[in-house]
Amino acid sequence: MFKKRENIYEIEEGKFLSPKFDNDGLIPVITTCSKKKDILMHGYMNVEALKKTIETKEAHYFSRSRNTIWHKGKTSGFTQKVVEIRIDDDQDSIWMTVDIGEGASCHVGYRSCFYRSIPLGLIENGRKIEMSFLEKEKKFDPEKVYKGQPNPTKI
Repeated sequence: MFKKRENIYEIEEGKFLSPKFDNDGLIPVITTCSKKKDILMHGYMNVEALKKTIETKEAHYFSRSRNTIWHKGKTSGFTQKVVEIRIDDDQDSIWMTVDIGEGASCHVGYRSCFYRSIPLGLIENGRKIEMSFLEKEKKFDPEKVYKGQPNPTKI
């Protein structure tokens, strides 16, 4: 589908997309908000998800827990409209900027999957590190939105 990875120069300095997928056929993706510039989520794409994302201009990811491609927001209604896709120097990770409007990107109901902050400083007991919630309210109720559907993640 994409250009074969032939040499370092072409990968790092060339003009053709030659993504490096890992042994499971996946490439990591970090997704940020085009308006607020914060990180919304981290996910993975396989060849098909990347192709669909490029062609539809809406985010598609590969769910490792469900072993399938998912169109982000198809169930919740909060689709991610792609503004820009960048790839790093050795083409093994993607940074995608999206517009979510007033929606959310986290299946837990928060706007961002990165809704908690880890305190910094000396660790006295690693089992009792208490995080702070940066987002106080959820954008939607996951119980209502995903009713009857498989849990988006497995623990």
